[in-house]
Amino acid sequence: QVQLVESGGGLVQAGGSLRLSCAASGSRFSINTMGWYRQAPGKQRELVATITSDGTTNYADSVKGRFTISRDNAKNTVYLQMDSLNSDDTAVYYCNAQVRLWGALRWSDRWGQGTQVTVSS
Repeated sequence: QVQLVESGGGLVQAGGSLRLSCAASGSRFSINTMGWYRQAPGKQRELVATITSDGTTNYADSVKGRFTISRDNAKNTVYLQMDSLNSDDTAVYYCNAQVRLWGALRWSDRWGQGTQVTVSS
């Protein structure tokens, strides 16, 4: 099976930066799009950013110009550099990956366990 393990969350002051990482582990699998989502208290989970296997990126309007998503295909790892953080960015951040096990016909979604990001004003 494939597991996603996130790291890098924490507490930061407004205007500060954090870098999240998410590594996929397992054997005999391929990864297509990877991304980050977040869920604030009382709100639905929302897209933050995605990146395809060839590096095409997509961002939510609320984070454009402040967050940067990148990936290292050799390490099966996706990163999220978050700059100019504000209180609206406080949420649990979840890593997502579209995964296909070798020999399988379909891609399926995998999710990390989530990492808390808290921005203090």
